[in-house]
Amino acid sequence: MEREISHDFRVVSRPCRIHSGTGALDRIGEELVRAGVSRALVLCGRSVAEGTGLPDRIEAASDGRVAGVFPGVRKDTPIEDVEAAAAMAREAGADGLIALGGGTVVQAARIAAILLAEEGPPEALATQYPEDGPAISPRLMAPKLPILNALTIGTTAQDRGGSPAKAPARRLEFFDPKTRPAALFWDREALATAPVAMLKATAAMTWWRAVLDMGYLRATALADLNRREVFAISERIRRALAAGDDGDAVRADLCLVTWLMNRAADDGAGTVDTWASRVCYAFSTELFHRHGEVAQGVAVAALGPNVLRETGHRDPAAMQAIAAALGLKPRRAGDLPALLADRIRADLAALGLPVTLRELGIPKDSAAPMLARALKNFNADPKREFAREEDWLSRVLAACW
Repeated sequence: MEREISHDFRVVSRPCRIHSGTGALDRIGEELVRAGVSRALVLCGRSVAEGTGLPDRIEAASDGRVAGVFPGVRKDTPIEDVEAAAAMAREAGADGLIALGGGTVVQAARIAAILLAEEGPPEALATQYPEDGPAISPRLMAPKLPILNALTIGTTAQDRGGSPAKAPARRLEFFDPKTRPAALFWDREALATAPVAMLKATAAMTWWRAVLDMGYLRATALADLNRREVFAISERIRRALAAGDDGDAVRADLCLVTWLMNRAADDGAGTVDTWASRVCYAFSTELFHRHGEVAQGVAVAALGPNVLRETGHRDPAAMQAIAAALGLKPRRAGDLPALLADRIRADLAALGLPVTLRELGIPKDSAAPMLARALKNFNADPKREFAREEDWLSRVLAACW
């Protein structure tokens, strides 16, 4: 189908050096010098700290510029872990942070930088969501410590300015563009440490988003090129993993495609807000926070095709664009949501992922609390449309079993 492509745009490029490939981590010392860091704290998870040797490698390459290692960042970035990391950084006199791991650790480093620089408890520094108004992001004006991100798996968190954290009362979300990294490291040896299950879950989430983003109807010329390339690389990754190939090229591609996804916004790409993408995001966020053993990508695989089947009719033009990208030609327009859902479900199942909540082992009594929280997900529903659709969304969620 034809899209409206514009050459009228403004591009914002932010400074960030990327070191990729064999020996990339060996350059971390020079980046610490360039950032003016003499005492960096390394943040990572326990499995990386105890099972990879990567913290020792960073310490050896830093020329004495590592002040310590905090190895206690757990899945989904619990706020108490971040507070403990910030306390250790403060005690060590750290003047920089190194995030070693995936999205959880990268987000923890950003939040730690905020806690170290700003006054007040985490709840006061996080975005506020009034019941009857738009979200309010506190103005976090203090300078932040430089951050370097050494990835063990590709993640869209790698060069963002926002970070969520798990808290007892609610999910906390922080935003500060000053926490974007000074440098990224896509080191071949570090990327090889990620378990295949984690790789597949992350690839599934990335592929789902790339597929749904092909529903765009207008874009700048650069954003159009970006969307197409992201879709092509995501599909290449998915096919490789489905065929049993989880080698170096696949892992490097995942770093590249998640970075390009972020770059799309800088190239002028707007969000593709279909009902399928919004509802799946709201449901999956509540699923993996309620059931801590479920990875975000696994949640998306179990929900996405089923949500699209039930909601696709509300965005017919976007569904046609997605179908064209996947090479699907329905006989009737009304067949399109089911056709897309079947194709996406089969492609995700080929990765060995569960594609229903029943297959995932989620009890049906999780539906009511998941729905209640999803109805208040401002990121998915900034115009507060979900509350008027509660009965319908309840049926959509029930269809995911």
